[in-house]
Amino acid sequence: MTRARALKEVIRARAAKTGERYTTARRHVLNDLRTRPEPVVRFPTTPAPLSTITKSASPAGSSKGGLSDAKSREKTGHGLDHWFGVLDRFGGAEKGHTALARHLYEDHSVPGWYSQGVTVAYERARGVRAVNQRCDGEYEVSVSKVVTAKTSDVIKALTDTRLRRRWVKGVDARLAKALSSALDSPASKGIVVRPDGLGRYRYKWGGTTVQLYLLPKAGGKLSIVATNSKLAEGTMVEERRAQWRKTLDALAQLFSRSKQSV
Repeated sequence: MTRARALKEVIRARAAKTGERYTTARRHVLNDLRTRPEPVVRFPTTPAPLSTITKSASPAGSSKGGLSDAKSREKTGHGLDHWFGVLDRFGGAEKGHTALARHLYEDHSVPGWYSQGVTVAYERARGVRAVNQRCDGEYEVSVSKVVTAKTSDVIKALTDTRLRRRWVKGVDARLAKALSSALDSPASKGIVVRPDGLGRYRYKWGGTTVQLYLLPKAGGKLSIVATNSKLAEGTMVEERRAQWRKTLDALAQLFSRSKQSV
């Protein structure tokens, strides 16, 4: 398999799980790869669906967010406890993610995608990598909400100052202020909308980055996705998750009330 083809399959697998457009998934995958000494797509193997990377606990410790023990046995012939022992003998987490995954792939014939999953599970079980933590050590959280609305409807709710004041009542004040300041700033380039209706807006919130995606779906539905990255600490993940859930719920209620009044 060529490197380009392997990269495309990784991107498609992410898009299938997250609901992102191909270009959005591609950007996330490439950003992740830039932080690694050697990209995962160098392993010449067809990746399995991302659904196989599940939240579970392994006999050797917590591997939440990594490959499950059952899936490891199914796809590699051994459970996670076996592979954790292999990686411990190889030198442990100090070797680094790429070296560990390559060791499983090249020396133990673990398929490339599953060598990555086992390695992530190992790193989390050994306390090297936390759930929601990226390879660069920073944290990221994504929250989504499906509403019955068009892209233009959501853009108006976000950019119309008076309308926005209505639905942000009860939303975290810091989040609402950062969002409003970004949208109302003279330097703002506005929400970029493609011909197919996909909308995207990126702005800074303190030392973090927020990316809002408006993804049209069938039946007059629209998925609103808020991704908050560059979180410095793991404790920020659940805080931001709760804040964004409340925000997207408030936005969804706006359209729900509008539909009921028709």
